[in-house]
Amino acid sequence: MQPLTPGVTKANTGIDGIVWNILGQTYVPKQVCESSFSWHATFPPATSVPPHVHPTQDEFIYMLEGRLDAWVDGKDFVATAGDLIRLPMNIPHGLFNKSDQPVKCLFWVTPTRRLYDLFWAIHAMKEQKPQEVMALAARHEINFLPPPA
Repeated sequence: MQPLTPGVTKANTGIDGIVWNILGQTYVPKQVCESSFSWHATFPPATSVPPHVHPTQDEFIYMLEGRLDAWVDGKDFVATAGDLIRLPMNIPHGLFNKSDQPVKCLFWVTPTRRLYDLFWAIHAMKEQKPQEVMALAARHEINFLPPPA
């Protein structure tokens, strides 16, 4: 993995023009190095990231626009523009856009571990079938869980 390079990633762009389709959302990687990885995410209405655990990473989400319903360690939260969602490693969490508006946010994890590679692998899938995504994620240190009650 490349070391962190100094500079600016301009608005509406990402690393090398990369744009991923991940579970119906659009992810644009903004920076990646061994110690951290960040990406801009757009969640259309009715999309979600199912409950899962990062056993080797802390994750953060800074809300830019819209509303996300978050399930974190068995509790329900709502996050809107300006809020920061903190997801320590080993804490189960899921994210849901239950609104009729898109959500825009900036995610980052530390350390990067295998998440960047997982997003490439999911994006490359011909069809993102839940069972296949879950198996692939497990091989990249992300463990999906049953949906919350």
